Amino acid sequence: MQKTLVIIKPSAIQRALVGKVISRFEKKGLQIVGFKMVYLDDKMLEIHYAHLKEKPFFKRIKESMQVTPVLVIALKGLDAIEVVRKMAGSTNSRKAEPGTIRGDYSMSIQENIVHTSDSVENSTIELARFFKEEEMFEYDPLILPHLYANDEY
Repeated sequence: MQKTLVIIKPSAIQRALVGKVISRFEKKGLQIVGFKMVYLDDKMLEIHYAHLKEKPFFKRIKESMQVTPVLVIALKGLDAIEVVRKMAGSTNSRKAEPGTIRGDYSMSIQENIVHTSDSVENSTIELARFFKEEEMFEYDPLILPHLYANDEY
């Protein structure tokens, strides 16, 4: 089973969409194995968005991500990274398909409700960035046999 990171951004928090977003992941069958609210200071944002640090819009990203604390969530499931990315939809919310989180709840490239890890490598790095080992939990959900065939997990 894979683990992946989701950050529920200030745009979702300000618009009271947190429950709707989390509910979608739970309804899909993804398991929450880590969850907390954190404030992203300048240093953390410069690390997390290092690939964008030199871009002219980086200041806008920092300002947007510091409007409120964010929720960081570790999700677990088969092919979780790909599943979560598909559920989130295109980064440019105006191009996101209806039925995706961004397609249903956002009109912006920046204020696009969630951040999701984009690869196994980045997921591993991002989860370690936001969660200590003791903040991640392993448990078998009772519904596991109803989510997957017995040879899938």
